[in-house]
Amino acid sequence: MHFLCKKILMQWVILTSEVLKEELLNNGMTGAVEMIWIKKPEEFPKHKEADVFIDLLFEFNEQRIDLLKSLSPKTIIVNSVVHTQKKIDAPFVRINAWPGFLGRTVIEASGLGTDFKIKTEKIFSFLNKRVEWIADEPGFITARIVSMIINEAYFALGEKVSTKDEIDTAMKLGTNYPFGPFEWSRKIGLKNISSLLNELCKMNSRYQPAPVMEKEVMI
Repeated sequence: MHFLCKKILMQWVILTSEVLKEELLNNGMTGAVEMIWIKKPEEFPKHKEADVFIDLLFEFNEQRIDLLKSLSPKTIIVNSVVHTQKKIDAPFVRINAWPGFLGRTVIEASGLGTDFKIKTEKIFSFLNKRVEWIADEPGFITARIVSMIINEAYFALGEKVSTKDEIDTAMKLGTNYPFGPFEWSRKIGLKNISSLLNELCKMNSRYQPAPVMEKEVMI
């Protein structure tokens, strides 16, 4: 007797920019996944039958959180580097998907419960990426470190130690970093860096953003 086997598809709905889309897919895909790419958060509810919802352009506000909550109990993953799950107060998996970080093979995340973690690991395994579970703190680990490096570079710039280009070159040659601190700030977005530092500064004054950085953010 012959049986027809229907291939099971997972359906993901992803809100993203072109930059983050490219980083998300940079390691290729394995597994039977249908991806639906959307440009506006209002499009999420149109695909309520999907298995996974990924908001790489997540904004921390009540309207966005309520919209995503309406998709529960499906797996919901948000790019929230600054705001913690405790602050968001919703059953979302939180990841570090800043530009330059999402393209790595390891994704920093914080999740609620074993079930969410297993599902998230499976999702990123399809993208040939591994999930590293981090404590629910602003900035995870790498974003916090890179933000502090960028901040120190801005302090040096304010003290007229050197120029942006020279500082970038010195850091790349001296530490073998892929980007200099000012290159990182342009890639990530200086507003993102400033927002994280200001959030961290509430806990420890050593994260106080450099005056030159804050002035540049305001321009």
